[in-house]
Amino acid sequence: MLKSACPKPVLRLALAGAALAVLSATLSGCGLFEKNDASNNYNKAAQAYRERPVEQIYADAWRAINGGNWELAAAQFNEVDRQHPYSVWARRAMLMSAFCSYQANKYPEAITTADSYIQLHPGSAEVAYAFYLKAVSLYEQIVDVNRDQSNTEGALVALQDVVQRFPNTEYARDATLKIDLTMDHLAGKEMAVGRYYLKRGDYIGAINRFRTVVEQYATTPQIAEALERLTEAYFSLGLNREAQTAAAVLGANYPGSAWYQDAYNILKGRDLKPVEDKGSWISQAFRKVL
Repeated sequence: MLKSACPKPVLRLALAGAALAVLSATLSGCGLFEKNDASNNYNKAAQAYRERPVEQIYADAWRAINGGNWELAAAQFNEVDRQHPYSVWARRAMLMSAFCSYQANKYPEAITTADSYIQLHPGSAEVAYAFYLKAVSLYEQIVDVNRDQSNTEGALVALQDVVQRFPNTEYARDATLKIDLTMDHLAGKEMAVGRYYLKRGDYIGAINRFRTVVEQYATTPQIAEALERLTEAYFSLGLNREAQTAAAVLGANYPGSAWYQDAYNILKGRDLKPVEDKGSWISQAFRKVL
């Protein structure tokens, strides 16, 4: 799992802030968010359906939160929509349900509820929070580069959506940091596969993977190694001009790196030097980035 930019206990407060501030300010006069329960031990039988006023459901949800039972709290907030579907409280409870599911590490439920909120209330003042909560729930499901990266790709799309839709929010600022980490993770996956192909002598397969890193993830820390690996793969195929270009671009951008020294030594084996071919796809890819 790819860790968040801040530990989850800290992120928990940041996530809760926007939604809870709006909810508590609105409901304070009604006493819905009172936390004066004598005990945090909540009777789980409350999950069973029974008719309750919205005030009571919110109070029961808060008892679950105070007791650290986020999953039960999410179920209680879901009850608001089930029993009072057309009330203003149902809309707010949906967002709280998504948040509580996230806190309980029930990421699929958090994403589904956040999606429902976005579809039903696209003009809500809290919709930015729903987009962000969905993105973070995907982000926290990212796994190591040796496994399927579907969640990583989904997280990248969702994080970019937050930045594009809500550029001037605190959510966009945090999402931007997470985008960089997510891009690096996806580049790392391509590099891992490329190294595997290179080791097996499948140079074309390796080049395709390293090319993806150069063209799509040129701003990540993986790029220097990708250029060195391209030098190695092209050299092995006897494609000297491409090998020289990869080494030249590497030297121009990372002149003091160990990767450049390795690339230089590879070419030296055939009395070659790094020379850039301006017509090469490698040069063109870097000109686009710059």
